[in-house]
Amino acid sequence: MPDTAAYDYIIAGAGSAGCVLAARLSADSGVRVLLLEAGPADDAIEIRAPAALARLFQTAYDWNYRTVPQHYAAGRSLYWPRGKVLGGSSSMNAMIYIRGHRADYDAWRDEYGCTGWGYADLMPYFRRAEDNSRGASPYHGAGGPLAVTDARYKSASCEAFVAAAHEQGAAANDDFNGPRQDGVGWYQVTQRAGRRCSAATAYLHPAATRPNLTVRTEALVTKVLIEGGRATGVHYLDRGEPVTARADAEVILCGGAVNSPQLLMLSGIGPADHLVDSGIAVAADSPGVGANLSDHPMLPVAWSTPRVRGLWEKTGNAGVLRWQLTHRGPLASNIAEAGGFAHSAPGLPAPDIQLYALPAAFRDQGLADPAERAMTVLVGLVDVKSRGRITLRSADPRHRPAIDPGYLSDADSADARALVAGLKMAREFVTARPMATICDSELAPGVQVRSDAELLAYVQASIVTMYHPVGTCAIGPQSRQGSVVDPELRVHGVAGLRVADASVMPAAPRGNTNAPTIAIAERAADLIAGRAPLAAADPGHPIDAMVIVGQAAARPAPG
Repeated sequence: MPDTAAYDYIIAGAGSAGCVLAARLSADSGVRVLLLEAGPADDAIEIRAPAALARLFQTAYDWNYRTVPQHYAAGRSLYWPRGKVLGGSSSMNAMIYIRGHRADYDAWRDEYGCTGWGYADLMPYFRRAEDNSRGASPYHGAGGPLAVTDARYKSASCEAFVAAAHEQGAAANDDFNGPRQDGVGWYQVTQRAGRRCSAATAYLHPAATRPNLTVRTEALVTKVLIEGGRATGVHYLDRGEPVTARADAEVILCGGAVNSPQLLMLSGIGPADHLVDSGIAVAADSPGVGANLSDHPMLPVAWSTPRVRGLWEKTGNAGVLRWQLTHRGPLASNIAEAGGFAHSAPGLPAPDIQLYALPAAFRDQGLADPAERAMTVLVGLVDVKSRGRITLRSADPRHRPAIDPGYLSDADSADARALVAGLKMAREFVTARPMATICDSELAPGVQVRSDAELLAYVQASIVTMYHPVGTCAIGPQSRQGSVVDPELRVHGVAGLRVADASVMPAAPRGNTNAPTIAIAERAADLIAGRAPLAAADPGHPIDAMVIVGQAAARPAPG
């Protein structure tokens, strides 16, 4: 084994959070930072070209996980793509910039005991990260590393969706991260000049030439070294060769909701009985490691659109050349161009349904290029009651963990009922003139699927991941059962070790998780460096309308 190299901070995982922390911590020239990423560099054109995102699935850039069979999802083992590349999943996601609802973060603070993680606490970090093309405002930042912009390409199918939703009574919303979340409109995206702006693009690459920052790709961290109750370094495989690195200050895990709990357990931190059963010596009994797994499920509603050219028809040689020359055209599409948030039932304190409109058929996680012209509305559940767990299959770090998201497993079936309601909601759109003029037959679930029992069966047979797993290393005071890290992200029971990524979210926010993960890492950088957190900033009370598509009247919602 090579001689041990020493650093101040070792960061395990160069996803969204790891890239932020590497850049922020190495800004101090007196600090030595090692960033370890299991995947390759992010130099593929499919990463830069937004519409090519599905071509990254099941490649060297993807962990290519699968869940255990899901009892309430027709017994299926579901594909879980996760980024295994510099930038992590921000290098292969749909680039949608959504923070979530203020109620999510205030619940972290008030219900889960996460002091310092309320909406107003995180707002200055959202703004610090952001370079919004619309400019600075109480809700948005300008001049930060992460480019956020209005999409350069808008398809005819998605334009029809937006118009139809408004005709059906959905409020128009041109900023889902502004004073209200509900309504329908166009998503802002993390792109710069028609190219993907991942966390690696935004944070890591500008810092890559710093002499105090070392970045290793194809470097799988296999164990955190713990001596006398303190993390002192890591073992990792550098292209298969074993290496040890010492951390004089801290080890920071940024592997996400799957890899961070796996690495903690491989290092002896987790449920003691599970560790013993796996043949791993217990360093700290922490029952919450791997528990509390939450993910947003979604399902497709699709129609044939024979009179509208499909997105894939426009991304041939001419479309590729146009994007290469101008970074415009269909290859600049993020695929899920438009969408919105709605309530599945009256009386909810915040939206629980997120919608995405796609100018294509969504099949097999987008891996297929269907010949037919079609459009899809994806119905996602963003207030999830079901919980699952990550567990080890083996003490070998090269083996994949067991992933059980527990889809639709909540005791009173609230998740399934909400998705059935969302499915009905999506079907309402095609009755409005803008979509009725372009849509012919319903491809999924199909007009023969009508009763609630039939719709439920379709939900169970069709849900897939929305790519938003969180919660497996949850923040909370040590007194709170199931918490793994304290409000400063320090692992309970082990000094010199933190987790800073989506796994620390105690519950999933209502929306996409990349923006919250980046904000978590921004705040973590201040905590780790010993700086006082930025002052809380509340831009104002939210305005929520109770939007239930198909009901023209909008009523104020509580909260």
